[in-house]
Amino acid sequence: MSAGVIIIGAGGHAQVLLDALQLSSCKILGFVDPAYAKGASGPRGLPMLGGDEVLDGFSVSEVQLVNGIGSIGPTTSRGSVWRRGKAAGFTFAQVVHPSAVISPGATLGEGVQIMAGCIVQTGAEIGANSIINTRASVDHDCKIGETVHIAPGVTLSGNVRIGDRAHIGTGAVVIQGISIGADSLVAAGAVVYRDLPEAGRLIPGH
Repeated sequence: MSAGVIIIGAGGHAQVLLDALQLSSCKILGFVDPAYAKGASGPRGLPMLGGDEVLDGFSVSEVQLVNGIGSIGPTTSRGSVWRRGKAAGFTFAQVVHPSAVISPGATLGEGVQIMAGCIVQTGAEIGANSIINTRASVDHDCKIGETVHIAPGVTLSGNVRIGDRAHIGTGAVVIQGISIGADSLVAAGAVVYRDLPEAGRLIPGH
């Protein structure tokens, strides 16, 4: 059992995660963010522990990390935090908001974050370090890769495939059976009715 979690980053996404963690009665040790002075008071009065170097002082067997870096496009920064933490031997805690509805037939990878109001149906597989953001819906048998961001209000119909590091923008709709390649970007509000190749871009009107 973890002695507590440390949130990497202290921006907007990190603070939304903080809400979910506190509602789940998780022990939060503080935030790691080089933009803030060590010892400063962070969100909700929790301590700012310093930059990444402070993690060297914590036992990887007793502390878990929470990746507080979100994305509004490429998931590069979030992926970097994940890789650094894993290279140092840490595990990343899953964060599931109590209001989310998760089928017992779904599979969640390490460090997955399921935010408020989400629905994840049976047979869905969510890869490590991925975000299913506020009020998104993932229907049956969807397969989502690692370090994917499913932004708020996205609807994925059944049997959708999404490759690693893709970003599906706010309110997008993906119809059943569609495949979206790794490193792809789907703009907010788009309707995806055809497959998108690796590193593809779907930006309506451009």
